[in-house]
Amino acid sequence: MDFGTEFKPLTVQPQEIEGLSFKMIDEEFGEHPFSQDEYKVVQRVIHASADFDLGRSMQFYPGAVEAGIRAIRNGEQVYADVQMIESGVSKGRIEKHGGSVNVFISDKDVMEEAKRLNTTRAIISVRKALKQFDGGIYAIGNAPTALLELIRLIKAGEAKPSLVIGLPVGFVSAPESKEELAKLDVPFITNIGRKGGSTITVAALNAISLLAEKA
Repeated sequence: MDFGTEFKPLTVQPQEIEGLSFKMIDEEFGEHPFSQDEYKVVQRVIHASADFDLGRSMQFYPGAVEAGIRAIRNGEQVYADVQMIESGVSKGRIEKHGGSVNVFISDKDVMEEAKRLNTTRAIISVRKALKQFDGGIYAIGNAPTALLELIRLIKAGEAKPSLVIGLPVGFVSAPESKEELAKLDVPFITNIGRKGGSTITVAALNAISLLAEKA
């Protein structure tokens, strides 16, 4: 291998890099069962992870993407389980319609209540989100306990989210929480298995906000 040869990128223009990446994804991913809008989400998930198996593992409730688009355009709020999602999301496309991205996991009252009840901050932050707003988009990419608590509240009739993006990563309860989400009769975007994470959740949410902007 000749390490003396200087490597030059194909392009340094951001839009060209993204366009070329998506073209490569399309060519390698090939035929798929996803709708046009669902594939936009899958495409960005793969773009964020370079993981085609993760892309193929994505699952969508019928009309889930359209439900997310409506929620954003109607100015509904977004709840995220961790700050990393808030940092990565293109908030401008959500805020222009009156929505915002909310994270409660580090709030003082959440930390105190979690300590008092000897439970996770993720669980308490979901409960706080439910008190703050009706409907909305719940974007969970880190904490399976947050997703499981949301599922419990949905089953109890206490939560009626417009869309659940449930993509927590991990070994303990992450695959199971997504399996339980996929059984619900609510709009959801999830995947099968241990893979996922905040970056993947951001990619899915950004894809939906882009579709909302073009709708």
